[in-house]
Amino acid sequence: MTPMTKTLFYRLFAIVTLLVANFAHAQLRVEIAGVGANLIPIAIAGFDGESSAPQQISAIIKADLSRSGYFRIIDTGNVMTENTPVDYANWKSQGANAIVVGSVSRLPDGRFDVRYRLFDTVRETQLSSLSLASQPQFLRIVGHKIADDIYQKLLGVPGAFATRIAYVTKAGREYHLEIADSDGQGVQIALRSNEPIISPAWSPDGTKLAYVSFEKRKPIVYIQDLLSGRRTVLADFKGSNSAPAWSPDGRRLAIALSRSGLTQIYLINADGSGLQRLTHSGGIDTEPQFSSDGQSIYFTSDRGGGPQIYRMSVNGGNVQRVTFDGSYNVSPRISPDGKSLAYISRRDGKFQLYLLDLTNNQEIRLSDNADTNDESPSFAPNGRYLLYSTSDGGQGALAVVSVDGSVRQRLSMQAADVEEPTWGPFMK
Repeated sequence: MTPMTKTLFYRLFAIVTLLVANFAHAQLRVEIAGVGANLIPIAIAGFDGESSAPQQISAIIKADLSRSGYFRIIDTGNVMTENTPVDYANWKSQGANAIVVGSVSRLPDGRFDVRYRLFDTVRETQLSSLSLASQPQFLRIVGHKIADDIYQKLLGVPGAFATRIAYVTKAGREYHLEIADSDGQGVQIALRSNEPIISPAWSPDGTKLAYVSFEKRKPIVYIQDLLSGRRTVLADFKGSNSAPAWSPDGRRLAIALSRSGLTQIYLINADGSGLQRLTHSGGIDTEPQFSSDGQSIYFTSDRGGGPQIYRMSVNGGNVQRVTFDGSYNVSPRISPDGKSLAYISRRDGKFQLYLLDLTNNQEIRLSDNADTNDESPSFAPNGRYLLYSTSDGGQGALAVVSVDGSVRQRLSMQAADVEEPTWGPFMK
């Protein structure tokens, strides 16, 4: 394992360990609909020795790749270690373009050593191999990391299975800020409150969440360190404090404040110092989002008469309108590569998810149901998927859709409304 990989694992493990005391027994239920075109057929063998481990690594890998919508899983029906000779002709005859094999063994210190190899059956060559040591409770992360590696080697894009999501649930009068794996498993509660919690936002390094809490009967922006559980007040000014968004370097946040009357956009250092006003319009400016290079901020404003999405420089100058189709466009989210803009648009009385290609101004609707009301879009860190909240039989649920609209998932919880989702970053 490289030093960078070790750092990633240590941070993931530390966050999970410190949250485990708040483990939430209710898990998100995942339903998958739709697949991408030209599925890659891949054979995944059972890992030797995994039956003695608390998690079945091969099952996690299969579930991740199936959810992605880009793979067709071929079950080998047997166990193969990373050292088993690969009969390329046999697997090609079964239609497999690639095969995954591996093993799980217990180390003297109680950890598990997980090894895997990925082979290209068409070119008859090895594409990748990993050896990862893990405590028993973190084997799911190991499975996700292997699935990420397979995704990248075969598609040329980093996988996002080992990332995490945050969202808010409401059951009765209690609100929870919760964190889960990208597949909805491993749910932990970061905050409980009898008042609403909104607008969670991940720090770029994945160790903190900024959010708005109404626990003091007014909206206040907090930052919570997920490693220690400690939280601090970022913004508690007169009026409304809302819509936190981190800069790519994690040093500043953009927020929306009504301290001087109408809501406007400000910059503030992550320690609460250095407040700087950016907008001075005669309308309401809110929902700021940094571009991936940190040089621009996208935001929602009704300065033109109705809510539309605008872009300005990080210092507040050069304001330009971005959305022109539809009379009501809000909640801008820019893709990691800066080429696409996701947002919620009201059309025919419904709030639905749209994606705008900023290179050619072509717009597509990604909502899968004309009767749903969608909110809070969030890009996966690899830019391939969007997470958002929607309705499911009158109850709030989360949905995932690929940016081409072909792959769809629904994540719901039986006893609670789920809303305000945000997809965490790659861990650095």
